[in-house]
Amino acid sequence: MKSFLVAAVAAGAMVAPQQPLQLTLPGPTGPYAVGTVPLHLIDPARHDPWDPSGAPRELMISLWYPTRSTTGFPRAPWLPPAAAAQFARDNGLRPDAVRVPVTHGHTGAPVSGCGGGLPVVVYSHGNGGSRSDSTIVVEELASRGYFVVTVDHTGDSVTEFPDGRVPDRVNSPANAAAIQAARVADVRFVLDKLAVLNSGGNPSDSSLPDGLTGALDLGDVGMFGYSAGGPTTASTMDVDGRVKAGLSLDGPVFGPVIDKGLDRPYMLVDARASRATIPELQTFWEHLTNWRLNIGMQGAKHLTYSDFVTLIPQAAGLLGLTPAQVEQQIGAVVPARAIAVQRAYPLAFFDLHLRHRGHLLDRPSPLFPEVHFIP
Repeated sequence: MKSFLVAAVAAGAMVAPQQPLQLTLPGPTGPYAVGTVPLHLIDPARHDPWDPSGAPRELMISLWYPTRSTTGFPRAPWLPPAAAAQFARDNGLRPDAVRVPVTHGHTGAPVSGCGGGLPVVVYSHGNGGSRSDSTIVVEELASRGYFVVTVDHTGDSVTEFPDGRVPDRVNSPANAAAIQAARVADVRFVLDKLAVLNSGGNPSDSSLPDGLTGALDLGDVGMFGYSAGGPTTASTMDVDGRVKAGLSLDGPVFGPVIDKGLDRPYMLVDARASRATIPELQTFWEHLTNWRLNIGMQGAKHLTYSDFVTLIPQAAGLLGLTPAQVEQQIGAVVPARAIAVQRAYPLAFFDLHLRHRGHLLDRPSPLFPEVHFIP
């Protein structure tokens, strides 16, 4: 999915307005401010499968974490400049027509251990997306004391390397199996490098924040993914026991894990990717032998569970979208309510399975009447 604002774009949308549209994201609600830092990683053990020169696999990741000191640390952009320009072009806009959001993560701020090791959560984006696509969820987790690692899957993402390169995307049905295999290998490589970071090493060519050494609890690692990041989560758990709990935001499932199932907690949040419409998901569900939960949201669409639930309405005028076309994209859910669900339910899942606390997932809640439990 190269473009997210994909409803009919007005013919004039390629004309930049006098003032660029500034997109925004709602801030997190936890007790901690948020720090972040991008890291450039190179895996010398793997050749990039889509680089004919045989170059090693390169990745961009970002670390998101609680911090108590933000003075002098600027807020990070949702996408760096070249990736932001590509994002605009993907959506039928001139790069000078729109400005991507400024996140609430302060670049390079020191890591706060919050009185103990921080549980770790890894995020995998959807096809053709980026590690920024679920920043609302990521920032909320970080503000609640989690150390979150977001991963760009090179070749299947809008990513920008430190030298300004934005690699081509190669996603197609013919490449699906290879992309999924690369995604899983990416996550396992990142988990290896988190151990290096936690021990005081620096596996990247990027600067690291103060307070990082020893701040991670690598015995408590969870993972979540949006769309194609869902099967990446399940398939990673299938081959790597370091991931203790997995959450899929409207993602299907692929490969051997369908019939093997998992022996660790797993949660499905669905709209388009439903057990009722995807037989493989139902088979996978039946082979889950630990805690499991499937929830949905009334009126939800696929993009309801991403940052685009708030970005699309903001860009509707620029894109020439009618209210009906906006609803086709993000569903009938009021964006503020979708954001509330995005904040509450992933946090509740990781709180339950990494911190062993909380009751929101025990039963439907009157605080979230739009969320239904699917038996």
